[in-house]
Amino acid sequence: MSTRSVSNQSPPRIDVNEFTSNRPLVEGVGHYDAGWSVEQLTQIGAHVATAEFQAASKAADRNEPELVAFDPYGNRIDEVHYHPAYHEIIASAVSYGVHTSAWAEPGPGANVARAAGFMLFAQIEPGHACPISMTHSAVPTLQLQPDLADEWLPRVLSRGYDSALAAPSGKPGALFGMGMTEKQGGSDVRANTTRAVHRGANEYVLTGHKWFCSAPMSDAFFVLAQVSTASTPDALTCFLVPRVLEDGTRNVFNIQRLKDKLGNRSNASAEVEFEGTVGYLTGEIGAGVRTIIEMVARTRLDNVYGSAAGMRQAVAEALWHARNRRAFGALLIDQPAMTSVLADLALESEAATATALRLARAHDDDASDSEKSFRRLATAVAKYWVCKRGPQHAYEAMECMGGNGYVETFPLARRYREQPVMAIWEGSGNVIALDVLRAMARSPESVTAFFDEVMLGDGGNSVLDAHIAATTRLARKISAADSGAAQFQARRLVEDMALALESSLLVRRAPSAIADAFISARLGTDRRHEYGSLPAGTDFDAILVRH
Repeated sequence: MSTRSVSNQSPPRIDVNEFTSNRPLVEGVGHYDAGWSVEQLTQIGAHVATAEFQAASKAADRNEPELVAFDPYGNRIDEVHYHPAYHEIIASAVSYGVHTSAWAEPGPGANVARAAGFMLFAQIEPGHACPISMTHSAVPTLQLQPDLADEWLPRVLSRGYDSALAAPSGKPGALFGMGMTEKQGGSDVRANTTRAVHRGANEYVLTGHKWFCSAPMSDAFFVLAQVSTASTPDALTCFLVPRVLEDGTRNVFNIQRLKDKLGNRSNASAEVEFEGTVGYLTGEIGAGVRTIIEMVARTRLDNVYGSAAGMRQAVAEALWHARNRRAFGALLIDQPAMTSVLADLALESEAATATALRLARAHDDDASDSEKSFRRLATAVAKYWVCKRGPQHAYEAMECMGGNGYVETFPLARRYREQPVMAIWEGSGNVIALDVLRAMARSPESVTAFFDEVMLGDGGNSVLDAHIAATTRLARKISAADSGAAQFQARRLVEDMALALESSLLVRRAPSAIADAFISARLGTDRRHEYGSLPAGTDFDAILVRH
């Protein structure tokens, strides 16, 4: 017997088209008016499934960005050097338009197609999704400043990419980053101390320190800084800060260090000091939060996409392993205890995908006022819940693979480290839950629109009907409560709203075996805390065949 022969190991999961093999995604794209994009999505699904793309993903994650602050002679250059694979992946994503295609070619289903493409790329390599997301999200903020929009919109809508630090007018396209938080304030951006002094026209000079600056090799950044006016010494304002000025000189962008992050390691996040840094006024003075808030909302939406993409990767890898690995005389997929866990993970993935695509459709340019109200509240609700479900989901899928799942040469260890960033970035749980309360108080029409959507599933499942009624009562009670009492109940309300939305979507769009199992497991009186505790009578085969 040779000790070097290999048996009972699953083969590499390559060349499995990640789009066509994901039936919930295919069906959602068709339902939400993006059927015209199937050909391109099929191309993306094949591309990200290749051995070459997967190898590039591993290389980008293993060979982390390196800060080169000075040249050999002591001059500051503040460059971040990436592995070439990282640039290859970004260039590929940009070429398919997953950064700004919905803005460049708007219409029914445009955001759905863009969401599906984004999820396919992020499923395999999540780190590059940060600058891709921020570039997409920067567009509505750019549009608030016509002179900057004329200059920068053609660049961000372009499908060209060049990683060099160069004058933006000489590059084939541009990517955007963001710098909002500071070390003393965090999510409380109104506590920012970075200051901006007017230098002429709409040009300002910035001085300050940003605690988190995402994707520091981007071509431009939206940042917040305080401006002194006649009426107030601190008017928080939004500015566009180019990395390189139009004459080719480098803007002052002193990178202090790169963050040593738990995950998202292929992408750099930095601490940056501004010291006489040129920035251009965007929006009105003192309206910094209002100016940048749509960018924040869009990146939160991409957090939902990213978490859903991670869940799909976890289910796909766990199922691949279980369908190719034998133990105790049978394939793992045929072992009832394992079947139940895998089916439960698949249900979570499908619910997240359904929610992501529904939100995407609500962001198309044909959205009615009701749709806009719905997305205002539903995006925050989904960001809270779907992103929070990601880490535990990744862990359970990793456990399905046993020891191989814990090893870095397989993708789920990286996925486990990756999922928490979606829950933390652009507002962690409490920030989002409080944002839901704020939306309910300031935009009561968003509450109406949200529950109108949820009620479309009324009558499809008695357990869901009861949950919708209870959640509606809870929302009214919290809306009438004082601020402190409401905050104590905020997380409970948001969770209930998220499960109501997910369940309603599944009742309307998924086979009954999917919807009934999900609702029983998440809302039923016999529900349990851990994955793999699906109720008796669950149609496991019907669930798993879709995944």
